[in-house]
Amino acid sequence: MAEFTMPSLGADMDEGTLSQWLVHPGDQVARGDVVAVVETAKSAIEVECFDSGTVEALLVDEGTTVPVGTPLARIGTTAESRPTERQPVRGQPVESPPPSTPLVRRLAEDRHVDLAAVRGSGPGGRITRADVEHAESEPARAPEQQPGTEPARRKRSESGATAKTAPTPRPAKPVRSDGSAGKRPAPARVKSSPLARRLATELGVDLAEVTGTGRGGTVRAEDVRSAAATKGAQRPAVPDAALAATARLMSRSKREIPHFYLSTTVDMAAALEWMHARNRELPLSARLVPAALTFKAVALAARKVPELNGHWRDDRFVPAEEVRLGVAVSLRSGGLVAPALAHADALSVAEVMAALKDLVARARGGRLRASQTADPSLTVTNLGEQGVEAVFGVVYPPQVALVGLGRIVERPVAVNGLLGVRPVLTATLSADHRAADGATGARFLTAMDRLLQQPEEL
Repeated sequence: MAEFTMPSLGADMDEGTLSQWLVHPGDQVARGDVVAVVETAKSAIEVECFDSGTVEALLVDEGTTVPVGTPLARIGTTAESRPTERQPVRGQPVESPPPSTPLVRRLAEDRHVDLAAVRGSGPGGRITRADVEHAESEPARAPEQQPGTEPARRKRSESGATAKTAPTPRPAKPVRSDGSAGKRPAPARVKSSPLARRLATELGVDLAEVTGTGRGGTVRAEDVRSAAATKGAQRPAVPDAALAATARLMSRSKREIPHFYLSTTVDMAAALEWMHARNRELPLSARLVPAALTFKAVALAARKVPELNGHWRDDRFVPAEEVRLGVAVSLRSGGLVAPALAHADALSVAEVMAALKDLVARARGGRLRASQTADPSLTVTNLGEQGVEAVFGVVYPPQVALVGLGRIVERPVAVNGLLGVRPVLTATLSADHRAADGATGARFLTAMDRLLQQPEEL
């Protein structure tokens, strides 16, 4: 027997709201399956299961806010806990459910897609999210609606080819209990998730005008975003929960952490030349950008200088077992999140590039996985795309270091006694003086610089 509990999805998270269950009692789940959506002050997170077995009970209702560590469900991991197999009826085969994850099954249920009619494109015929979305976009017509069929011909012959459409009757005015006409009663409360209600307030969207795609017509966050994009609704200039959470965390950081700062100028000529050569061999969708190289260099430097890769806990530095590189992402609704690239030092540059695309898209779309938010060991903030040449960040507790990357600019540089114009990048380090000193920080930036001078080793 195992318990699925409310996870800690960040240093600033004390509680979370169970927004949506993606499984039901009796469902089989495997380790890594997404089983629920949890809302934090910053975004909605898809939470994975850490055990394999059968969902025996859901202990918390959707929409309930509970502290971190609260049991949310019971999962039976023994053979006795598995549901009894349905016995076949004589003459009728037992229908096996198509292979798919709980998230895909819930998506199909919400969008009224019959999984039995969907052909899976995943490994072993597994049905993926893309398969469900494709099936939804190309629904099959019912036999009686297909042109040329007997039912369709019969309908046309009965109605007549030139029959006019009857006018739609106008709705009658509401009548009071005394028989007189009056105003319509106040509309019932719109069924919606907590995140959808918060987004509606932020984006100026009237929930009553939004068509819900969730179970029973529940309005979900993606419905609100679609409505806001369609109507061009403007976000009111007021601080929201995400901004407040970020403010609390940064205030704590500056109050408790004695920061020190270092910077260095990195010659990016070799790295960019190598990147351009690689891109000539790659399709357009897979081409690299400088961030992929610099993030990989940061990850390898963290492995070489482990004194900056870890957390400050219980008045001491605890080195991390892996390099989980946090990526600072600004949200469209305000605030920041810093999801993590797991084992970033072991990824190829191409894999880092693909992972960065996925992280940013998920963070801004409110679809982060719990595994992508758990305890980054070192964070990188890259403001080069916004024109900033240097950024001195604030350490995310309980981490002990943050790397800032600016934009690549061309500057006059002396190389081997000759003056020339080179593309250079300003890299900065903000670090916790309790865990490290300037010499350690200097070793880190030097290691990063050397790696970018030999990009073939990244």
